[in-house]
This record gives sequence, C-alpha cells and structure tokens, in this order.
Amino acid sequence: MLVSVKNFIMIKVKRIYDEPSPEDGLRVLVDRLWPRGVKKEVARVDVWLKEIAPSDELRKWFSHDPGRWEEFKVKYREELEGNPNLARLAQLVRENNAVTLLYSAKDRDRNNAVALREVLEGYLSRS
Repeated sequence: MLVSVKNFIMIKVKRIYDEPSPEDGLRVLVDRLWPRGVKKEVARVDVWLKEIAPSDELRKWFSHDPGRWEEFKVKYREELEGNPNLARLAQLVRENNAVTLLYSAKDRDRNNAVALREVLEGYLSRS
C-alpha cells in the first residue's frame, strides 16, 4: 500500500477465482494465459495486461516452486525493466486509486501478482 501527498493509493492482489467485490476497484488480470474455467463475463476483468506477465520461459522455470521464489522475483524484476506496460499499469493505479491485480496461481503468497505489486510500489514511489 502506498500513500501519496495528493491521494491514497491501494494496490491489492487477489485470485481471479475469488468473488469480485466493489472494493476491488479496477480489476487488472496480470497473467499471460486466460485462467481455466473462468468465463470472461463472470470474471469482471477491466483490463488484461498479459504483456506484463512473466515470460513463458520464466514462468515454466519457476513452476511455483517455493525454493525458487526469491530468484524468481529478481528475474521477473529484470524482465519488467523497460517494459512499457509497467508505466501503463502505474498510470492506471494513479487514475483509479484502488487497483486489484488478479492472478490464477494456487499459491496466494508466491505468485507473479505479488512480485509485480512489489515492483509497482517501488516504481510509483520513484515517479
């Protein structure tokens, strides 16, 4: 969570399989692949930024192995450097104040949305 001088900004992370709620604000899917078994009209996804997701190579290497989590975060941060979608996502956060990053992984603590939120918070604090 970030606090800016002008307004309060909140970035949440939520599984796409969880029930949408009004508190979610703008709902942004940050997975490269559409989640299995989720109908688009039920998911309430406002923006799908598949280009901000980890590369297929990194995603397959990580394979949600908890032992690779720290290294995954470093590699994913490197992939995000220079990715124009990070600036686009930051702008969406600034415009909406409440944004929920949606992901489909089973692990709620170690997934690309959690790692992305860390990178995004740092990006927003520098800009």
